[in-house]
Amino acid sequence: MPEPSADIPDWTRESKAWFEWAPSKSLLASIRAYQRHAHRRGALHRAMRGVAVLRHRFWETITGADIPINTQIGGGLMLPHPNGIVVHPAVAIGPNCLIFQQVTLGWSRDGVPRLDGHVDVGAGAKVIGPITIGRNVEIGANAVVTKDVPANCVAMGIPARFSAKAPKA
Repeated sequence: MPEPSADIPDWTRESKAWFEWAPSKSLLASIRAYQRHAHRRGALHRAMRGVAVLRHRFWETITGADIPINTQIGGGLMLPHPNGIVVHPAVAIGPNCLIFQQVTLGWSRDGVPRLDGHVDVGAGAKVIGPITIGRNVEIGANAVVTKDVPANCVAMGIPARFSAKAPKA
């Protein structure tokens, strides 16, 4: 299976069948629906925004994730176990990212993090402050990242230290 692109969203990662039980995909669908109608005028769009907000609140409760409805999310985001994920509304998440349970993408006094394309964030990791996580980065479980991480690295530890990824065989 090829590695996901850091530039082109893979929308199949977010798609689901009509009556499939996939709470994380349903949460993302409610966010996408709200954002699709957010800047349009008219009674229909206002009603659709309201429905999307109700869907979002329902799926946020079911999943236990706190992802604001106006968060800038690139396509192809995967949340295999969305329980306990906390995202600040100003965080920017690039295409084809993977975020596991109990992850915090949060704010410090100076700003919020930005995740570039194809960033994998391990369970329990904390990414805090005005930092940029480069493309194709893997953040280990329970890591605390407070400094920029360049592209094609692995970050782990408390505080996180990073090293270049080993080439794939």
